Amino acid sequence: MMKNIPIPGDLAGEGSFCGTGPDGDVVVSSRVRLARNLAGHLFTHQASHAERRGILDACRSPVLELLGPGCAGVRLFGDPVWIRMDSAAAEDKQLLLERHLISRGMARRDREFPRAVAAAADGSRSVMVNEEDHLRLQAVFKGLALEEAFAAADALDDSLSQKLELAFSRRFGFLTACPTNVGTGLRAGVMLHLPALAATCEIEKVKAVARDTGLALRGLYGEGTEPMGDLYQISNQTTLGRCEREILADFSQGIVPQVVRYEREARAALAKHRSLWLKDHVRRAWGALTHAHLMPTKEALSLLSQLRLGVQTGMLPDVSDARLARLMFLAQPAHLQKFLGKRLAAAERRQERAGLIRDALAKA
Repeated sequence: MMKNIPIPGDLAGEGSFCGTGPDGDVVVSSRVRLARNLAGHLFTHQASHAERRGILDACRSPVLELLGPGCAGVRLFGDPVWIRMDSAAAEDKQLLLERHLISRGMARRDREFPRAVAAAADGSRSVMVNEEDHLRLQAVFKGLALEEAFAAADALDDSLSQKLELAFSRRFGFLTACPTNVGTGLRAGVMLHLPALAATCEIEKVKAVARDTGLALRGLYGEGTEPMGDLYQISNQTTLGRCEREILADFSQGIVPQVVRYEREARAALAKHRSLWLKDHVRRAWGALTHAHLMPTKEALSLLSQLRLGVQTGMLPDVSDARLARLMFLAQPAHLQKFLGKRLAAAERRQERAGLIRDALAKA
């Protein structure tokens, strides 16, 4: 059995893939992350084991207090959680990564490294401690909601600065371990579902827009990962010399509206000019998902993405988009095991995943 660690949010719910917010048919979620460090301490990669442990101990109570019921002006039910990475099992760290509460670095690094993640009860706000920086404050909202995410992260930052002395320079701004984060320390990003652009091989449009505006296009789990289920992340790469509003404007007034328009135009073009191909594309995905007995993660996400395209173009009017979002959520390896309550080998996961999807679509 997997360890019964408390995971923020509803495990069986729609999770990160449910774009129910503004422009949610394309923009799955919006995230704002702030990098902060404690004054008078070496950066994490230079600190000794004892100093890293001291930073962890110094941050625990203030961070949990910030993320308690009512954090950042939002009424929450339930207490925040604090999960130590140096004592968490590998599959539990993978689950936190799939829920986008920790980075890939925190999921794979040495178990003896004193680090932790704290998260609000609903998982919308979290703080990584002793990642690349001492503190990484994060807020995630569904749909295109960068202003709301920034307001939540900024409120956490304001409260935190009253409890801990942060490393700040009047000349450079907030000091961070990586020079690209110096200044505001802000990384903004959106997760996008782009099945039509991928199907029409026009994803290069998005890459070109991102490149021209100095943004980075990444895969499902961030830097160094590939897109799965036609899900892409776009985020800024530098913060020095730019204020928060300028960074957010790149997204809300620049690239995101363009990408949303590209994707919707591609969907409309498929439905109008290639309707037979689209119907075949969607029905093949339906056939595979409702009859397969073995289903790898990547294939499951790809096929579910095609079904979601079918829903969004009117090819599957009787299928719930929320049901598909939930299945994309539970198809991930660690979430599948957590949902079933048992550790599974890779071959067993493929079998259980196929059965879970078959049963869910049979009820559609």
